[in-house]
Amino acid sequence: MRILFVTDAWLPHAQGVVTLLVELARALQAAGHEVVVIHPGQFRSRPCPGQRDMDLVLFPGRRLQALMEAARPEAIHLATEGPLGWAARRHCLRQGLPFTTAFHADFPEILRATLGLPLAWGRRLSRRFHRVSQAVMVPGAQTLEHLSQAGMERLRLGPRGVDGRLFALADPPLSHPPLGPLARPVSLYVGRISHDRNIEDFLRLDVPGSKVVCGDGPLASGLRHRYPNVHWLGVLPRQELARVYGAADVFVFPTRQATLGLAMLEAMACGVPVAAYPVDGPMQLLGAGRAGAMHQDLRKAWRRALTVRRFEARSRALEFGWARAAEQFVAQLCVLPQAPVRNLGVTQTSFAR
Repeated sequence: MRILFVTDAWLPHAQGVVTLLVELARALQAAGHEVVVIHPGQFRSRPCPGQRDMDLVLFPGRRLQALMEAARPEAIHLATEGPLGWAARRHCLRQGLPFTTAFHADFPEILRATLGLPLAWGRRLSRRFHRVSQAVMVPGAQTLEHLSQAGMERLRLGPRGVDGRLFALADPPLSHPPLGPLARPVSLYVGRISHDRNIEDFLRLDVPGSKVVCGDGPLASGLRHRYPNVHWLGVLPRQELARVYGAADVFVFPTRQATLGLAMLEAMACGVPVAAYPVDGPMQLLGAGRAGAMHQDLRKAWRRALTVRRFEARSRALEFGWARAAEQFVAQLCVLPQAPVRNLGVTQTSFAR
């Protein structure tokens, strides 16, 4: 099957959505599918105000239409709700083409942070975007139930996976020379440094040892100054990130909103137990405490997570393989009605490592 992704989030930016799409595309190609990606790098764009790790495409209409027609897709997936996603939605509706979408709970938060749009308005806009989708892929069961109660239909659990070869078990934790000698236990956060990720609950956490943060975002500069004792590593290549995971004793996930949770899976695959609030992502991924601990008091969750055996955390993570995620994704796609389309010479995107 030739599958078209349209996304406002793409390389070189490092976000959960980007990681998901790249890894999913690799798994789809390994299963014999073709994947074409339409992304901001193919258009004139500008950085999103207040979000350095996002680009906003300017007036994508005609070029987007040409790229979508040239792709000759058999299934279309609109991965984001930004300018490209909305333009692709309009094109599909005009042409009578069915498509699937993905719901990311932070989109209304981004609109509030960048444009000052009230959260309720952003949520209404998001519901409108997904209303005509044939299947809306969401990050967790709680989110699915909440959206269903809000009137959204055709909701499905979205794919998630982890590369168990890149993110290998480190038992006991490894030393990582670039970090230098750190006081144990080492507590790690990986992800966007933004309001919706609630990272200050981690930074304020009163626990012994050292704290390490990997990632970037609109709050990064200010928080570095406010918490100088934290080791701030920025965005790392994935091979080096795997080594940082392997050096950690506990992964702290302070987010209360629904997210993909890919960083949790990567940490677990390296044998690092997770401390989190009992919210959607951790409840889906941790497996009733097999890979970490959840509590409304994050400090209690942290202490309990340290008692989890590292091989148990990895065993749970490996239940989420990308091959299985790709199968789940394909099953939720809507195949387009086939019609003769001339070949305009588009080459499929390569995702080989």
